[in-house]
Amino acid sequence: VQLQESGPGLVKPSQTLSLTCTVSGGSITTNYYYWSWIRQPPGKGLEWIGHITYSGSTYYSPSLKSRTSISRDTSNNQFSLQLSSVTPEDTAVYYCASSNPTGWARGEYDYWGQGTQVTVSS
Repeated sequence: VQLQESGPGLVKPSQTLSLTCTVSGGSITTNYYYWSWIRQPPGKGLEWIGHITYSGSTYYSPSLKSRTSISRDTSNNQFSLQLSSVTPEDTAVYYCASSNPTGWARGEYDYWGQGTQVTVSS
């Protein structure tokens, strides 16, 4: 399974960050996988943003929930992230990744995208 992130590398403050993860070699509707968005700000650790499950249910980090939306396009085998009202603190490398429920609970992911740098700046 391969994952590939795509989207703008530069977003202005107060705007919405939008990224898409295209999945190949596997289906995002495969039982019982979770499809996550994770980020790593400069000099900091990985931060889970949220995920969409094989059935289309979504779950978000409480700290980002009010600004986050994850959706999917099953016909194109993609899932997307929207993060609204961004500030420079949202600057990070953003990753998409997949896991089963047990792996997610342990912070262990089976597949990762290569990551994409997103900078929030005017």
